[in-house]
Amino acid sequence: MSQPNTDTDININIPLNQNDANVDNFTNQMKHHEENIQFLNSQSNHLTESVLDLQVSLGRYHSGTVVTSDNGNGAFRTEEETVEQILKKENSAASIFCWIKANSQTSNLAFVKDAVGVVATLAKVENDDLSRILSEYVGLETMLAIVCSTNEGVKALEKYDPEGTINSNGGLHGIGSSTGKIINGRFVVICLEDLRPFVGGFVDEDPQKKLAIPKPKLPNGECPPGFLDYAVNMIHLDSNRLSHLTAIGHGLRETLFYSLFSRLQIYKTRNEMMLALPYITDGALSLDGGMIRKSGIFACGSRQDVDVKFPLIGGESDVPLVYTEAEGMVRKLKWEASKLAADIQREQQLLDFRKSNSTSQD
Repeated sequence: MSQPNTDTDININIPLNQNDANVDNFTNQMKHHEENIQFLNSQSNHLTESVLDLQVSLGRYHSGTVVTSDNGNGAFRTEEETVEQILKKENSAASIFCWIKANSQTSNLAFVKDAVGVVATLAKVENDDLSRILSEYVGLETMLAIVCSTNEGVKALEKYDPEGTINSNGGLHGIGSSTGKIINGRFVVICLEDLRPFVGGFVDEDPQKKLAIPKPKLPNGECPPGFLDYAVNMIHLDSNRLSHLTAIGHGLRETLFYSLFSRLQIYKTRNEMMLALPYITDGALSLDGGMIRKSGIFACGSRQDVDVKFPLIGGESDVPLVYTEAEGMVRKLKWEASKLAADIQREQQLLDFRKSNSTSQD
C-alpha cells in the first residue's frame, strides 16, 4: 500500500472572515456616534444653563424699578440713610455699635475692628419691593444683628462677672452706659467663622461672585414662570464687602447671606409663586408680598413694613444697554441650541441605523 508523501508542502489559504471585519467597523462607527451624542448633549446642557442665567437676569430687570435720584417710595437709597434708621433705635445694640464705629475715639476697640457691621448695612438691592420683602422675611431682630468675623470679636462684645451676670461696665454695654444708653433685652450676634458656607462654587466670570445654585426647572427644562432668582444672588455687595473674607477664604455671600436665605426663591407675583410650589424647597417670596417660610409653612395676612431695610443700589447705570445685549445673546444661544438639537437628532438616527445594520449582520 502506498504511503502519503509527507514531504510535500501543502499551502492552505484561509480566507479573511469578512463578517468579523464588518462587526468591528460597525462597532467603531457606533462608538463614534455615541461619543458625538455625548459631546453634543454636554454642549446643549451648557447652552441651556447660559440661557436660563440670562433669562433670570432679564426677568429681574423687567420686574424691578430703576432707582432714580428722587427716591420717594419709602426705600432707603443709601447706606447712610439705613444707618440713620438704626441710630433711631436708641437702646439697641446695633445703634450703639453704629455710633461707636462712626466715632473716631472708639473705632479702634477690639470688637469694632473684628466686626463686619450690622446686617442691614452689608448689602444693597435693586428696588424697593425687593428691599421690603427681604427685610420683612429676615425680621428686624436679624436686620439689626451685629456680624463679627471671629469668636474673639463676639466675646469682646459682652463681658461677664464671675457669677455669670453681664458686666455693664464692659464691652458694648460699657460704651453704651457711658453715653447714657442701656441695651434693652437680647441682641443677635452672628459669627462668620462658625457658619457653614455654601460649597457649590460660583457662577463663572460673575463679578458679584454669585452662587452656582441650580435653577428650578419644569419638566420642559424651563424655569417656572415668574421666577427671578435666589434671594442670596439678588443682593448686591459693594467692592469692600466682596473683598471681605474669613480666615479660610469665604466671603459674605456664601456665609452670612447663604445662612440667612439658603435657597429662598424670588418670584414676580404671589400667583406665580403658588403655581411653582412643587419646585420650592427652602421657601419663596414674591415682590407683591407673598411669603412661604419653607416648604409647607405659609405666611398669610398683610405685609408688615419694617423700618430698617436694605438700601438700594444707587447711581446712574448702563443697565438698559447691558440688558439689550443680554436679550440678543439669549436669541443667539437659543438659535445655537436649536442647531445642536438637530445635530443630536441626526447623530441619533445614524446610531440607530448602525445598530439595526449590526443586528442584521449577526
